[in-house]
Amino acid sequence: MARIVLTNDDGVDAPGLAALRRAAGKIGEPVIVAPVREHSGCSHGITGGSPIAYRRVSEDIYVVEGTPADCVRSALHFFHGQVGFVLSGINNGANLGVDVYHSGTVAAAREAAFHGVRGIAISHYRDRTLQESDWERAACWTAALLVELTDREWAPRTFLNFNLPCPGIGLEEMPSIVRCPLDPSPLPLSFREGEGTLLYNGRYTMRQRQAGHDVAVCLGGSLSYTEISLMEPSR
Repeated sequence: MARIVLTNDDGVDAPGLAALRRAAGKIGEPVIVAPVREHSGCSHGITGGSPIAYRRVSEDIYVVEGTPADCVRSALHFFHGQVGFVLSGINNGANLGVDVYHSGTVAAAREAAFHGVRGIAISHYRDRTLQESDWERAACWTAALLVELTDREWAPRTFLNFNLPCPGIGLEEMPSIVRCPLDPSPLPLSFREGEGTLLYNGRYTMRQRQAGHDVAVCLGGSLSYTEISLMEPSR
């Protein structure tokens, strides 16, 4: 039976991964292959020149001393091609627009797609000035998504990027799902300068938003859904 592999970039103990496990249980028997510690913003980094340590904690949990992409590669090795889905998340924070280029969460789904495996990245936007993440609600919304996706047609050489909206008044029920392109606008470029240091302090909520693109959709209260194609092979 093809396995459902779960990974993330927040580390194996992250509450978002536990929420994803609950959601994935609605469509099968998931197995976790996740980093031992946080790798947020690591992009598609891999470990190539040194051994990757791992530990099998239980029948369905592997902990890897590597990046999210390393975890996907390890899972494909462990299970010898018997992986049906790679689900990455649920990330504590959105991965919208240009975030997909530096996100470890998204890189895991991309790595799966490179190998012909269906990859889905799931992130949970929240305004950090207002409230904590609602993982129970995120798990419910994600479960509904996964049930809908299991039987759908899957375009070759693509993976999916979902962003759950910030929970709040009027979002008790499942939000509308909007398919939309990535917003190419840059993140706010703002630093606080210290003694020979720069500390990034751009406000995520103040980023530019092109109408109809994923940033505007998700920050506006809907669940954004983007199908991302892999790079075309060189000619």
